Amino acid sequence: MTEDRVAIVSGELDAPFANLAGGGVRSRREFVADAIALAERLPASGAMLNLSSDRYRFAVGLAAASLRGQTSLLPPNHLADTVARLRARYDGVYALVEADGADGHGLPAVHHADRFAPGDGVDRVPTVDARLVAAQVLTSGSTGDPVPHAKPWRLLIANARGEAARLAATLGRSDVRGVSIVATVPAQHMYGFESSVLLALHGGATLGATRPFFPADVAAALDAVPAPRLLVTTPFHLKTIVEADIDVAAPALLLCATAPLSPQLAARAEERLGAPLLEIYGCTEAGQVATRRTVAGAEWRTYDGMRLEGDGDAVTVSGGHVPEPTVLADVLDVTSATTFRLLGRSNDLINVAGKRSSLAHLNFHLNTIPGVVDGAFWMPTDDDADAQGIVRLVAFVVAPGLQREQIVAALRDRVDAAFLPRRVVHVDALPREATGKLTAERLATLASQLLHGEAR
Repeated sequence: MTEDRVAIVSGELDAPFANLAGGGVRSRREFVADAIALAERLPASGAMLNLSSDRYRFAVGLAAASLRGQTSLLPPNHLADTVARLRARYDGVYALVEADGADGHGLPAVHHADRFAPGDGVDRVPTVDARLVAAQVLTSGSTGDPVPHAKPWRLLIANARGEAARLAATLGRSDVRGVSIVATVPAQHMYGFESSVLLALHGGATLGATRPFFPADVAAALDAVPAPRLLVTTPFHLKTIVEADIDVAAPALLLCATAPLSPQLAARAEERLGAPLLEIYGCTEAGQVATRRTVAGAEWRTYDGMRLEGDGDAVTVSGGHVPEPTVLADVLDVTSATTFRLLGRSNDLINVAGKRSSLAHLNFHLNTIPGVVDGAFWMPTDDDADAQGIVRLVAFVVAPGLQREQIVAALRDRVDAAFLPRRVVHVDALPREATGKLTAERLATLASQLLHGEAR
């Protein structure tokens, strides 16, 4: 690999690349063969919307598009409005689907081959321009138009290698070659993209093609792959696994991100699954920035080579895979150039009766209450102020065995009285995304549907 060219995959050609759904292993040599074969069938130009749910096929699509000099689009969702906006922004958008006739969301579609390509003819790994924007990660904009964040190959590879080095150090290894990844997070999500697809492509780990969701599926996926195992998951999925009465093949390491994780849940997970838990901090703009061993304390440590400047809500990070200083969207208590405490997102801070807190902090305490399966605070608009002109919080909870009074009493021991919810609304489930993330938009929609009723 030269400075201006990068290989589409790193490692020995005959080393494993993926544990396939349904059994079997695909080597890096065979992965290259599949990528080359698919690249030959792609349009000469355009941008790919990779709809592959199978993680191996997603990786093949990413590599094939790159070999064509094309960008893969990773939007926040695949709703009709989002797809229409992608078509308006990018020329020649097409969909990569699992099989002939699969839903391409109204786009011209290319489907994966019915059979894998033979790998015996591959004797080298093809390269692509290191500056090629391999992925455009799109986030929801305030106007509804997805905001793109360009991810060139050279920075994606640096991100993957930085993560691999941190995970290897945590495992007491020199690298993560041969570590089997099982991920509950879709490949299209930035965290899932980095910690499963990129970690296999350029970190040396072995990709798990499946995306298990329910605890029994996670247990089956872990049991189906060789040790050592890495479970890439979210607080939401982790909680369901910990509380399920099933046997789980012991992972060597737990990796968690997308939402704040309570120390209590981290401790329960480590005890239940018999593995250390590492939490990742990152953002779309900068990629992965830092990790912490959650049970060891609140302080985060940046990846090697990355440094922080500023404090509070004006913190930038640079170094490593972030060549230019990039503003972080969170409020940080910076304790050194490489360590910090996370106080909350800038747009997550709230003010009630002159007192400040963050919704993430309140949600953290709500979800530590025994009997609360899931919960989230919501801040109404100023139109919902009480007689004193103060807007009071609402808590939505999945807590079948608890009454409102019990929840409020438990919160009273944990948070300032100003932040006790005026209403506690019991729901069957919160409208989380596949990653376990609960967006402000989804919570606002739930609130508008339910807040005309009486709290229970």
